[in-house]
Amino acid sequence: MKITCVAALVALSLAAGSASAEVKFNGFASIKAGMTSAEDENLYGYDNSVDYKNESLFALQAQSELGNDLSVTAQLVSRGSDDFSLEFEWAFLTYQINDEWRVNAGRLRTPFYKYSDFRDVGYAYDWLRTPQSVYDLGFDRISGASLYYNTSIRDMQSSMQFIYGAYDGDVTLQGVASPTKIDDIYGVTWELSQDWFGMRMAYLRGDVTIQADAFNPLFAALNATGQASVIKAIDFDKDAGSFFGFGLNFDRNDWLTVFEYTFVSVDDSFYANQDSYYLSLGHRFDKFTPYVSFEWDDDEIKPEIYEAMPNGHPLKSTVAGLVASRRVDSSTANVGFRYDFHSSAAFKFELTKAKDRLTMHRDNLVSVGVDVVF
Repeated sequence: MKITCVAALVALSLAAGSASAEVKFNGFASIKAGMTSAEDENLYGYDNSVDYKNESLFALQAQSELGNDLSVTAQLVSRGSDDFSLEFEWAFLTYQINDEWRVNAGRLRTPFYKYSDFRDVGYAYDWLRTPQSVYDLGFDRISGASLYYNTSIRDMQSSMQFIYGAYDGDVTLQGVASPTKIDDIYGVTWELSQDWFGMRMAYLRGDVTIQADAFNPLFAALNATGQASVIKAIDFDKDAGSFFGFGLNFDRNDWLTVFEYTFVSVDDSFYANQDSYYLSLGHRFDKFTPYVSFEWDDDEIKPEIYEAMPNGHPLKSTVAGLVASRRVDSSTANVGFRYDFHSSAAFKFELTKAKDRLTMHRDNLVSVGVDVVF
C-alpha cells in the first residue's frame, strides 16, 4: 500500500487530534550517496555516477496506547529507490499479557537476522549498511502474529519469539520481480544477553510458491519431451523452505564484535543452498568508531537436477545453465567509520570491495551518509 508523504502525515495528524488515545510519533532518516570506481562496476544499486536516492529514506512511526495493555503501532517508510512514495512497513496490534508474555498481530518484520527489526534505522548500528551478503533474502515482512516470552536465566536476559504467518508479494528471481507466496511460515528465535555479550538463534520454515512466467517456454518444452520430473525439481510449488541463523556480539572495553551466519534452502527447487556469514570488528573512540567487516556468500547448486536427464537430451545444457546460474562464491571487505557529531545524528563513511570468486570480477564502492533519529 503506497501513499504520498503529505497525505499520510495529514491522516495521522487528524487521527491523533480526534482519537481519545494519545498518539506518539517518532522517526528516522538516512541520507546516503555512493558511486563505484569504474563503468563496468555495479554494486548495491550504484554505478560510477553519484547517486543520492538509492539508499536514502525517511520514516515515521506512530504508536498509541489504547488502554488495558493494548496498543497499536504503524511505521511508514519513504524510500528514494521508490521515488520516495510512502509505504506501510509495519502495522500491528500489541497485547501485553503479563510481565513476561506479549503478542503482536498484523504486518510484522520477519525476524531472520539480529538487526531485522531496525535494519532500516541506520543510526542503530555502526556500518553504513547491514552486511548485504547475509541480509539479502529478498523479503522481510509477513502478515501474521508473534508471541514473545521474556525472562531471566540466572543473570542473563532471555527473549524468545514464536512466529506464524504468510508472505504475499514479489521476490526477484533471475533478475525479474516474480509474484510469490510463502504460506504457513512458522519459527522461533531465541536471544540471550548479559552486559557485554549476546547470542541469537533463529529457525523458520514455510511453503514457497513462485510464479516464474519466464520459465514457461522451457517448462513446456521439458513437458513435451517427457521431463516433467525435471520441471518439479526446478520450479517453486509449495516447496519447503527453511532458514537458520546464528549470531554473536561482544561489546567490551569499547571493542565491538559482531558475527552472523545464515543457511537458507528450498527443497525440490533449483534454489541453491545458501551459506552466508560476516564478521565485524570495531573500536569506539568517544564519538568516533572505525570498523572493518568481512562477508562471505557461498551458494551450492544442485547438479543432480540436470544429471538425471538423458545424455544428449536437447535441453540438458539449457537446464544445466539455469541451475549453474544460482552458483555464488563471493567475498566482500568493508572499511569505514561512524562519527556521532550530534546526539541524534551520525555521519558515516564506508569503502566496499566485493569480489566474485567465480569470475574474479571486482566491484569497488565508496559510500557516505548521515543517519538521524527524531
